[in-house]
Amino acid sequence: MSEYLAFKDSKSETRIYFERGVFLFASFIIFILVILARYFYLQVIEHDVYEMMSEKNRLQTQPLSPVRGLIYDINGMLIADNKPDHALVITKERVSDMDATLQHLKSLIPISEEQITTFKRRLQRRSRPFEAVTIRTRMTEEEIAIISVNQFVLAGVEIKARLVRNYPKGDLIAHALGSVRRINESDLRRLDKATYSAIDHVGKLGVEKFYEDQLVGKVGYQRVETNALGRKLKVIDAETTPPVPGTNLTLYLDTGLQQAASDALGDRRGAIVAIDPKTGGVMALVSKPSYDPNPFVTGIDEASYARLRDSLDVPLFNRALQGQYEPGSTIKPFLGLVALHRRVVDAGYTIEDPGWFKLPDEDRLYRDWNWTKTGQGGHGKVNFRKAIYRSCNIYFYELAGKLGIDHIHNGLMHFGFGQYLAVDLPEASKGLVPSREWKEKYRQQVWFPGDTVNIGIGQGDMLVTPFQLALATTILANRGKWVQPRMLKSGLVSSEEQDRRDGHQLAIEQEHYNTVISAMEMVVNRDTDWDTGTAWAYIGRDIPYRMAGKSGTAQVVGIAQGEVYDEEELDERNRKHAWFIAFAPVENPQIAVAVLVENGGGGSAIAAPVARQVVDHHLLKNGEERFVVRVADR
Repeated sequence: MSEYLAFKDSKSETRIYFERGVFLFASFIIFILVILARYFYLQVIEHDVYEMMSEKNRLQTQPLSPVRGLIYDINGMLIADNKPDHALVITKERVSDMDATLQHLKSLIPISEEQITTFKRRLQRRSRPFEAVTIRTRMTEEEIAIISVNQFVLAGVEIKARLVRNYPKGDLIAHALGSVRRINESDLRRLDKATYSAIDHVGKLGVEKFYEDQLVGKVGYQRVETNALGRKLKVIDAETTPPVPGTNLTLYLDTGLQQAASDALGDRRGAIVAIDPKTGGVMALVSKPSYDPNPFVTGIDEASYARLRDSLDVPLFNRALQGQYEPGSTIKPFLGLVALHRRVVDAGYTIEDPGWFKLPDEDRLYRDWNWTKTGQGGHGKVNFRKAIYRSCNIYFYELAGKLGIDHIHNGLMHFGFGQYLAVDLPEASKGLVPSREWKEKYRQQVWFPGDTVNIGIGQGDMLVTPFQLALATTILANRGKWVQPRMLKSGLVSSEEQDRRDGHQLAIEQEHYNTVISAMEMVVNRDTDWDTGTAWAYIGRDIPYRMAGKSGTAQVVGIAQGEVYDEEELDERNRKHAWFIAFAPVENPQIAVAVLVENGGGGSAIAAPVARQVVDHHLLKNGEERFVVRVADR
């Protein structure tokens, strides 16, 4: 026992315990000081930062979508408005398990795999965090109720009420007005993110595209208080900036005339363009077949789109603006004006038409439209006026040869052919007026005399759109005065949208216009019992006003030498295109129109009655004769 006590050092142990106690106490004090320092740093030094972060979690700034501007026709009829729609949207950041949420939604309401695929693609293309992405549109009241009662288990899912573009007239105005579509990835790269922060759609075609800046409006903002799940609790009105609606537009488009033109064309493929010669306003622009643009607004399903895309009749194609066709004999009045102006021929110049024409040192026969395999045909003695109202090809073969391709090219360009001249129709094609330089560049060939002969009757390489022919007819109706064609009647128009040609007068003598127009009158009206124009029998017998017109047919397939065109033996889509251009009344033109009937056959028999119905509606609608000078009053 004494030996054990000898080894115990109480003093040393006390010192060790004391040192350990001091160390623990010091550590505790340091720990408390660190906590206090951190607390001071967070609560005092960084107070403003964390207060702001806290407020950001509780208060959010949300963009407010503006109401897109409305579009009216010339009579005040609403042709593009906005209708209420309820969409199912999901905010990714507020969803813990996206796949489970999607499966739960599928069990509640109909959602297809295609819609889920599209949703995931849009989710990846979001421009900013916490942006809600649409998975379903056009929600029914029953579906809205189902989602509402299950809201407590659907964090990040909500029903969003909004206004979406609506076209009350559907396919009637699709090609004339254009439409809006969903903003896609390429749109996001070019559009201003601030302007489109709350907007899902953008004008993609036609007037909707051209006047997008005026129609879109200005985004507003609101401050909202949310709970931990991100659901909106209340709006702080004092911090709300309301959106500015887009500008309303009024067009020259006349919905009644548009309907009359569509009815006149019926189920046939083709296009009609009607222009007011006084203003240049496009009163009707029909392309058939057409399509309903409304499904495209919120997203058309793949099956429906495939049917439109793959249709043999290509309803998505705007024939009035983008269709490029050989003009046939409708080009003759314009070539005639150029020839008279260049003094190549005069009004009294006469030829003998045997039914065929040959170039020197060539065996090929360029035939008249009434030539037969037995060699019969032709129109006998033909002067300038008869060459137009009887549509004599032989006269214009010779006239084109005398004029030459250089004068033809330069002269036709003055009437708007081969150019893009629409103010606010961005999809319009340029067409083609061929030249020596063009053929050398694109065909690596020289220009031949036979090429010029073909251009003389609107065949060969020349291409025009129905819109271009309507514009050229408008210039003719105005006797050389240009009016720039446009859809917009009232709204915001920048100076860049005005064209210097507006009001420009072509340097062609008025007597030449009188000569050509009087010949075009004879196409429709009869002054003698022994000679009539090509369209008189179809539209001229009872016409109550003076119309100037010109028919045309354009071959789709070539015909071998010595053979004649037999429509019955050809597939319907290989038959001739039918054209007719017209303006009326001659003394005070109120409408100029171009009609194309694809594969319709003869222009006078098929296209002329269509044009007559359109002009009748405009001048005689509601039984009231407007601007009409009767034949008996002349």
